[in-house]
Formats: sequence, C-alpha cells, structure tokens
Amino acid sequence: DFLFFWGAVFLVTTTLVAFLKKENQELIPAKEETKGITDTYRLLFSIIKMPAVLTFCLLILTSKVGFSAADAVTGLKLVEEGVPKEHLALLAVPMVPLQIILPLVISKYTAGPQPLNTFYKAMPYRLLLGLEFAFLVWWAPKVKHEGGFPVYYYAVVVLSYALHQVTLYSMYVAIMAFNAKVSDPLIGGTYMTLLNTVSNLGGNWPSTVALWLVDPLTVKECAGAQGHTCATAAAAEV
Repeated sequence: DFLFFWGAVFLVTTTLVAFLKKENQELIPAKEETKGITDTYRLLFSIIKMPAVLTFCLLILTSKVGFSAADAVTGLKLVEEGVPKEHLALLAVPMVPLQIILPLVISKYTAGPQPLNTFYKAMPYRLLLGLEFAFLVWWAPKVKHEGGFPVYYYAVVVLSYALHQVTLYSMYVAIMAFNAKVSDPLIGGTYMTLLNTVSNLGGNWPSTVALWLVDPLTVKECAGAQGHTCATAAAAEV
C-alpha cells in the first residue's frame, strides 16, 4: 500500500510537470560545448593513468574488504537465527533521522585540507563493529525464547546499527569530500563521476564476494544422516 500510494504520487506529479512546465527558451544557449563520447572516455583513461589516481583507486577498491562480510551477511544471518524480518525492517526506522543528521555533523570535520583523516579514523571502529555483529548473530539463539526475542536484545541491535551508521557515514562523507576536493574544476563532473564510480565499486564487489562465499565457508552438520556432510546446498536439501 505504501509503495502503491507513493508510486501513484510520483506518476501524477511527474506527469503534471511534463505537461504544465515550459522551458524558458531565451536562456537555452544556441550550442552546448560538450565533449563527445570518444573524447570523454579518452579523458577518463588519461585521468586513470595518473600515478596518484591509480594509488587512490587501489585504496578505495580494497578498503572495504575487511567489513564487507559483516555489512552484507549480518541481516541475513539474524533472520536465519529466527529474528523476524519485519522486526529488522522496523529497526531501520530510527536510523533515518540519524542518516539525515550524520552528514551535516561529519561535514564539519571533512571540510578541512585533509578530509581523508576522518576516513582513516573511522575504519578501525567499523572493523570492530564487524566483530560486534558476529557476536549479535552468535548471541541470538542464546536469548531466543518462545515469544521471540527480549527487548534488551533489540536495544543492543539498534545501538550496534546506530554506531555502525556513524562509522559508515564518516567514511562515506570523507571520501565524497576528498573526491570533490581533488577533482579538476574544468572537468569536475567527469572527474567526480569516475572517482565516485570506483568508490561505489569498492563497496559492491567485496559484498558480492562475501555473499558468494557464505555457503562454502559455512560449517554444517547433518543430524541423523550418516555419511552426509551437508557441505553443498543439494546435500543439505537431501
């Protein structure tokens, strides 16, 4: 119902804009001075070949490997241990105001000459929170009872997620501030897009690999089935 309502609002408002809003023809330049696709890619390759950019790309492509498993798998493992999906979804609600406020607060510390300092300082805390998430998954079956999970367990989960958001946004805002600072103003859009794309890729590929490795690295034990290791999905099904 929620998605249907806002989908309808989105369709109505954008349709009204399309039909009722008219462009101011006088302000449109006769010819836009933009590079072609070939020139843009040639420019991107020339940027990538710079030694400093290569080093930076290597940094941001590998910087999130340490906490990729904790970020990608914790929620799935909590559901596997019996935490209802709708409860986890509700726990995300208190994070929304925090996610709005955090960039405003953190931007004060990333506005100086060395924005990456915030990135470096937040990293060890985010790594430690990975251990905290592993503890939450291990702790879940210990506190589970017939009625579900106690309130204090959910309180610890919310607090852990809140602290995680602080470290996550500290790193995110810092890397965005650095990208904005080092991008050449003459080709700012192209430069920023390149660095932000590499940054996004640096967060996505470790999570994908972590999810792919969950099954092979999970130790399983078959109850009442001699000679079966349950190592693969097919064996576990049998």
